[in-house]
Order: sequence, then C-alpha cells, then structure tokens
Amino acid sequence: MLSYRHVYHAGNHADILKHYTFSLVLDYFNQKDKPYCVIDTHAGAGMYALNAEFSQKNKEFDTGISRLLNAKDQPNSVQEFTNMVQSFNATGHANLYPGSPKVAAHYLRRNDQLRLFELHPNDYKILAENFSESKRQTKITMGDGFNGLKAVLPPTTKRGITIIDPPYEDKQDYQRVVSSIQASIKRFSAGTYIVWYPLLARPDPEQMVSALRQQASSWLNVTLSISAIPKEGFGMFGSGLFIINPPWTLPYILKESLPYLTELLWQDNNAGYQLDYEID
Repeated sequence: MLSYRHVYHAGNHADILKHYTFSLVLDYFNQKDKPYCVIDTHAGAGMYALNAEFSQKNKEFDTGISRLLNAKDQPNSVQEFTNMVQSFNATGHANLYPGSPKVAAHYLRRNDQLRLFELHPNDYKILAENFSESKRQTKITMGDGFNGLKAVLPPTTKRGITIIDPPYEDKQDYQRVVSSIQASIKRFSAGTYIVWYPLLARPDPEQMVSALRQQASSWLNVTLSISAIPKEGFGMFGSGLFIINPPWTLPYILKESLPYLTELLWQDNNAGYQLDYEID
C-alpha cells in the first residue's frame, strides 16, 4: 500500500516519543569509538516542512513539536532533543521537522553508516534530495524495508541500530514486523531494534508486542497515551516503542522525562505513560 505519507503527521506526539527515544539510543552508541550502522526500514522523506500544504492540513505538530519548542524547564535529555530539532531551523522559527533519517544523521560520526529504505516513489525522491550531499556515508534504496533488511544484516560495523516504523495501514504489517525481527535476530543477535507502533482500540498492536517480547531476553517497552480511547473505536490515542537490546541507561532517563512529556503532550485527563523492561 502506497497511500500513507508521513508528512500529514510530522511532528505530532508520536514523533516526539519516537525521535526523542531514538536520539537517546544514538547518543548511547556514540559513547564508544567503534563505528555503527543505522538502518531505517521506512525512512519517509527525511525532513518535513511544517508550513507546507500537506503538514498544514491536519496541523498535528501544533500538539506535538510546537508545544515542545515553546516549553520551559525541560529535563536535560529533552532539552538536547529540542536543541537538535531547532538546529535545523533559523533562530526563532520552527518550519522544519526532522524525520528519523535526519535525526540519525545529526548524531552519526564520520565512520558511521546510514542505510535508508523507502517504498513510496514521491517520498523516495524527496529523501534522496535531502541526502544528496551524504553519498559516502548514506545509502538510499527505493524498496520494501522489510525485505531490505536481509541484505544489510549483519552490518560490517558489527554494531547497529535498526528502526522499524511502518504505517500499519495494512494489518499484515504487524505480522511482518514480528517475522522481520525473528529473521533479523538470527542474522544479527547483538543489534538494537526499535519498533514503533500505534496505540489503538483494536488488539493488533498488543498482540505484536507480546510476540516480540518472546523473541528477546533484553527489551524495553514504553507507551505514551495522550487521550482516552476513542469511543467510536477508531483513531490513535498514543504510541509505543518496543526496543530489543536497549541501552542499560535508557529506563533511567525515560523515568525522568516521561512524566514531563505526558504533561506537555496530553489532550485530556486520560493521558499517561507506561514503562516496562528486562535488561541483561
């Protein structure tokens, strides 16, 4: 399915949780000199103009990154993420929001690698343009990221982060995530795998997380809900990340920042967060 384009949702509450947590993992990997590879299976366009027509249609960034950029007294790790987003914008402006490829590129060092997959032809074209000056370090492929993982694991660096965040418009994506993780762990058991998923009224996300938990001995699951479950049963009321082989420091940082992010991004009194983990 090629109907989904992330530009309609760029900078929303789910992006904040995903990209903030992703930045924490990247920062942890940078604490060692050895190079690593970041693989993004559903890269999107890489950068999003919040003042463009597509973004302005829903203006989901108004209750996401816009709140964060105007917030005071942020925890240090949240402030570092905010500074990173602001670094892509002129002083006093917030017209650009980085997707996960640009978040990764912000942290990568000279010898680190970036492998990007995008199936949508229009987003692939924009993604390639956004990385036109990063040919040595970055490889971009127009294709199915689930299938692409087979060719890039294990990475030559022997250290790696894989981020998987399909749109889940096709219910088969839930099973494809599980199957992809199973195959990837067989190829590269030491890798860190970050799976984003929506919080919905239907059981598919919870069933996927349960299946993923059975694949890993070291994992972390974090969710951030911003409202009550919709009465009509449709729509996303929050999001989550399931991380295999997470940094051991991650739970402690999230325990500090999640109450702050929940209070900042909430849309009704049912907002909340949950953090569970078992880390070797």
